[in-house]
Amino acid sequence: MNELHVRFKQRELRLTTAVIATQIVLLALFVGLWEFAGRRKWIDPLLFSYPTKLLDQLWRTMADGSIWPHVGVTVSETVAGFALGTLLGTLIAAALWWFPFLSRVFDPYLVVLNSMPKVALGPIFIVGLGPGFMSIVAVTLSVTVIITTINIYNRFREIDSGYVKVVRLFGATRSQLFRLVILPGSFPVIISTLKVNVGLAWVGVIVGEFLVAKLGLGYLIIYGFQVFNFTLVLSSLIVIAVVATIMYQLVSALERKLTAGWRER
Repeated sequence: MNELHVRFKQRELRLTTAVIATQIVLLALFVGLWEFAGRRKWIDPLLFSYPTKLLDQLWRTMADGSIWPHVGVTVSETVAGFALGTLLGTLIAAALWWFPFLSRVFDPYLVVLNSMPKVALGPIFIVGLGPGFMSIVAVTLSVTVIITTINIYNRFREIDSGYVKVVRLFGATRSQLFRLVILPGSFPVIISTLKVNVGLAWVGVIVGEFLVAKLGLGYLIIYGFQVFNFTLVLSSLIVIAVVATIMYQLVSALERKLTAGWRER
């Protein structure tokens, strides 16, 4: 049995190595082709730029320090919107599960709110909260809270009824049922919702910065469009991609830690 496990782990390691190597090769081919096409003018370098030009733009803005305030503002807004959106959505989902009457009352409203274009609420938040951090975080929350609530609440309701009946037969209270069965059984969906919220939080923040900000990566993108500096636009998108990837990897690390701990229990 031990030998079979070792061979399985070796196969998994080889597969992981092959996947990573393929990803690196594909990225290198894409970047190389983009660079070659831009320098040969197969594509319009004014619109699409090319990698070395983007790296030069990033290096200059990092060296003179001009990009760091924009990165700091956008990351703080994104982290705040991501954390608050996930927390509020989970709490609302728990309240809807705890009080079935509330879930029946608010179910149609959740459907309507989920279908509503959240960007349209941006001007309302700006007028109500002022042009700044709070309004941008509010736009982000409008994007993340509803989808978090719906996903997690649906998972709460779909927990195997057999587990619920067994725990109730042993005399568990509603709080014990939630703590011992519902919440642990929903960990995979909660983690997957966290991963989705990484992208949604970035969408909300960038849209909010498009509307009102005078500082941030979204502001740089809009400014780049206005002055036809598409190298600035694309370099800002690269920064967003890098930071979003780091956030996603942190959530994945949290997933591994939580699921490992759950399996051990």
